[in-house]
Amino acid sequence: MKYVRFYTPDGQEKYGILNGDTVQECKGDYFREMEYSGNTYPLDKIRLLAPSCPSKIVAVGLNYKEHIREMEFQTPQEPVIFLKPSSAVLEPEGFIEIPENVGQVDYEAEFALVIRKTCRNIRKEDAEAYILGYTCLNDVTARHIQALDGQWTRAKGYDTFAPFGPYIDDSLNPYETDIKLILNGEVKQHSNTREFLFPAEELVSFVSRAMTLYPGDVITTGTPSGIGPMMQGDRVEVVLNNEMILRNKVRNGVMVK
Repeated sequence: MKYVRFYTPDGQEKYGILNGDTVQECKGDYFREMEYSGNTYPLDKIRLLAPSCPSKIVAVGLNYKEHIREMEFQTPQEPVIFLKPSSAVLEPEGFIEIPENVGQVDYEAEFALVIRKTCRNIRKEDAEAYILGYTCLNDVTARHIQALDGQWTRAKGYDTFAPFGPYIDDSLNPYETDIKLILNGEVKQHSNTREFLFPAEELVSFVSRAMTLYPGDVITTGTPSGIGPMMQGDRVEVVLNNEMILRNKVRNGVMVK
């Protein structure tokens, strides 16, 4: 299934299932036993939102060997994790805003998973039952701030720095999914989840041993090599299997007075 969160034509926030060019509305959300309301909407008449409302986004760094070489880091012995705040979430087609005076802001295409139900201290072999499905995420990063701070929270936590969606797909294979970053029509990143150092189920188990995960929380699994800058007017796309496409545009943020 392809799970979406959206605004109806009259502005109501709803959850639903995407079927081709139509969306079937759910009663409540898709983290509980799912029941359809009977309402359907043409896709072009609704506004897609980020497909969940995470309490947190747990991000994994250095999960592709070629990206580790690109960044000149040592290969980690266990996953390197950090947090992006829920305030960084951005919807599909929303504007990534470059804050004033932060220097270079980069794209980072990522394969992300969304948690289905609350979990803590779970085993790797049980992790699949706690995953609703998979989606695109752009781990937007203020590169100069990352180097300046020596840790990653501020550089990756600005408002609009976590666009994800446009839907959650439970049919993707986390061990074999193609991922690309396309900037203004040019492929900048291209890899596959088979290149992970730490696979998705291992990441869920690892994170759950550090913190409780709640329905809708996102774990994003690292970026391949090829990271680079975005500027005002750019159009950036994260693409999974040449099918799921997260599109956003870039603009300069409003000046703070």
